[in-house]
Amino acid sequence: MVSVHSPKFPTERETPALRQAVLRLRIEHPVLNDREFAYWRRFGARAWPTLYFVDPRGNVIGRHEGELTAEAVEPLLDDWIAQYRREGALDGGALPLERAPAVEGAPPTALSFPGKVHYDAAGDLLFIADSNHDRIIAARLDGTVEQVVGGSAAGFADGAPETARFDQPQGMAVAEDADGRALFVADLENHAIRRIDLETWETTTVAGTGEQARTYPQPRAAAGAPLNSPWDLAAGDGGVLYIAMAGFHQLWTLDLRAGTIGPWAGSMREGIEDGPRASAELAQPSGLSVGPGGVAFADSESNAVRLAHPGEGGRVETLIGSGLFDFGDADGAQGVARLQHPLDVAWLPTGEGEPELYVADTFNHKIKQVYPRTQQVRTVCGGLGDAGGGLAASRFNEPGGLCAGPGRTLIVADTNNHRVRVVDLAAGLVRSVELRLGEG
Repeated sequence: MVSVHSPKFPTERETPALRQAVLRLRIEHPVLNDREFAYWRRFGARAWPTLYFVDPRGNVIGRHEGELTAEAVEPLLDDWIAQYRREGALDGGALPLERAPAVEGAPPTALSFPGKVHYDAAGDLLFIADSNHDRIIAARLDGTVEQVVGGSAAGFADGAPETARFDQPQGMAVAEDADGRALFVADLENHAIRRIDLETWETTTVAGTGEQARTYPQPRAAAGAPLNSPWDLAAGDGGVLYIAMAGFHQLWTLDLRAGTIGPWAGSMREGIEDGPRASAELAQPSGLSVGPGGVAFADSESNAVRLAHPGEGGRVETLIGSGLFDFGDADGAQGVARLQHPLDVAWLPTGEGEPELYVADTFNHKIKQVYPRTQQVRTVCGGLGDAGGGLAASRFNEPGGLCAGPGRTLIVADTNNHRVRVVDLAAGLVRSVELRLGEG
């Protein structure tokens, strides 16, 4: 197996960024950076992904556009492998390949590609999805670690903090159900929603089977419901959890009181079409935040920040963004402003003033403010690099998580720098949260 990476976004063209993605996604096979689309054109590809099957003599003997499961293709591959072995055309020897090391110069930290962050004001706790360590960390903002749940290896297991297992967890939200306050976790690669009790730190599974859903989604009981790449969570009123169900291009709700789950917004068609929630088109929603203005979400593949309005007759509206291939790095008004694959949003309460909305503009390595009323965007801080200090001097590397902190602060999962940072808007400073935790 060889992956040919023909990038959609400018940031994805750069080999260091691709190397980070290979490490983050735990890819074991060779990856070719087709940054100029030479192989894309040579093979006549038209869609992401396109699979080509090549025989030992170099002939293309099959092609498939779109996603394909290993179970679907396995019988075909087994037949081909047996055939070419009988013909003596297939050499089963190992290829002389060496896995690239971690990115040179990366600072040693306790984290590995942290995906999302969540601050619980009631408990004054910061929760970090330490995604590539497959664990959840509960800490104070001074770096004191209160609890670690999961880790040591990827897996899918409930139980005590040291025995629970996750697989690249992402978004989190604190909410209350019939059993008390708990941290709910979008366990991405397990396609599940997990619950961590905030008193016992025990983990249980609320929804999901550990396998990716392949059937058309329907409202149903949460227990055992198959899910498709849940990427983020946000707590709403009345015991409702909102879910960014990226794999279905939808937003879902989980009713913690009724124990039911199902689609809430999005038609499953990938696009950027506003309108009534059920018929609106979304494109890989990956970050959520509930505020007075509605459920804001980062619609990653359409490079957009959008709002979904609750209640009967609620609609989806786009604040920033215009199309699946309209991306860039520009401040200004709707139609001029451009984002590049944003992965999270956060409402920041401002007391009596109008709440503020911020976006992690991931592939531009920046934190930006979105003005819902005027549909304007301005850069707050960031740029490619690894630095704290003043807002203008601060640097990030593909920040993937964002949440409101205490006062006028934002907390950022600086994913490719393996850090969590606090953006103090009042002081105009960015600092790192230095966790007092052993590496690994």
